[in-house]
Amino acid sequence: MRMCYGRFFRSKFLYTFIVLFLTMKAHGAFQLQRVNVQELANSIVALMSFSAIPDLASSSLAVNNAQTGNPAISMTQFGGGFTISHSTPLYLEGAAAYSRYDPKFIASDGTETRSVPLKWNSGTLQGGVGWDFEIARNWVIRPIFNFSFGMIFSDTEIGAAVIADYKGMEGLDFLDNGNLTVGGLGGAGMIAYEFHDDIKGEDVDLQLRYSYIHLQSMGGSRSVSGYSDSETANIYYRFRAPMFDWRLLGEPFRYVLETSGSHYMGDQTGVLGFHYLATVGAGIELDSSDYNVWVTRTRLVGRYMFGDNVTGWSVGLACSF
Repeated sequence: MRMCYGRFFRSKFLYTFIVLFLTMKAHGAFQLQRVNVQELANSIVALMSFSAIPDLASSSLAVNNAQTGNPAISMTQFGGGFTISHSTPLYLEGAAAYSRYDPKFIASDGTETRSVPLKWNSGTLQGGVGWDFEIARNWVIRPIFNFSFGMIFSDTEIGAAVIADYKGMEGLDFLDNGNLTVGGLGGAGMIAYEFHDDIKGEDVDLQLRYSYIHLQSMGGSRSVSGYSDSETANIYYRFRAPMFDWRLLGEPFRYVLETSGSHYMGDQTGVLGFHYLATVGAGIELDSSDYNVWVTRTRLVGRYMFGDNVTGWSVGLACSF
C-alpha cells in the first residue's frame, strides 16, 4: 500500500514573492501603476500546480516574506495512493490541498509608503487513475491519468485611498475580493519497485515518476483568466527494517530511512525561487496489523530538505491501510 502524508516546511530562504513598481501622480494620492494583473493570475495558478501534482518534497511549504518574516506562501497537502490488489492492478490516488498566498503591494505618495496585502486562498482536489503493468519480478510500469479542481479567492478589500483613481483599471475585480475556479487535466508515468523480505522483515520501495498537468481557469472574476503548464520529475526511495529485536503490538518495531528528489519544469520553474528540492529522512514505524483496525502501519519521519537557495526541515506522519 502507499502512504498518505502531511508535512510542514519552513524556508530559511529570504524570498520576495511579487515586486510591483508604484509611482505617484501629481495630486499626491497613493497610486498603483503598471500592475499586471494577468501575469499575477498566471503566477497564482502556477503556484497551484504544486498542490495539483503529488510530490513528497513540496507537499507542504511555507516560504517567508523577506521583510516581515511571516509566511508569504504556505501550502499543505494530504494524500496517498494504492493498488487494489495483485490480481486487480488498478491504481488509485488522490489528495486535498490548501494554500495561502500573501503578496505585498507597496503604495507610495512620494513621501510615505504603505504595504497593501492581498490575501488569496486556494483549495485543490486532485485525483488519479492508473494501471500496473508488471515488467519483471517486483517491477511495474504505471501510467496514470490525473485530474484536478480548485478555487482561488481573495479575502481582502483594497483600501479606497489606494484605488480611488483606478476604478476602471483592468483586473481590479480580481484584486479586490476576486476569485477564480480552476480545472486541470494531465498524466503521469511511473516505474515502481517493491520488495519484501519475509525472513528479515525488510521492505524496499523505489519510485521514479514524471508528471504533467495543464491548469486553466473556468470561471470567476470576469476580467482575468489564468493558466499554467507544469511538469515535475521525481525519485523516491524508502527502506524499512526491524530495530534490534524490539517488538510492539506483537510486531517488530521498525526504523525507516528515505530520500527523494524533485525537479520542477514548465511554469513551475523558479516560481518559488528554486528549481529542485531534495529530502533525506529517518523515522520509526509501528505495525498494528495484528489488530482489527483500519490503519495497519503508522510512520513518523523527520526530514532535512534542501534545494537551490533553500534549506529546511519537515516532520511527516504517514499511514498504510
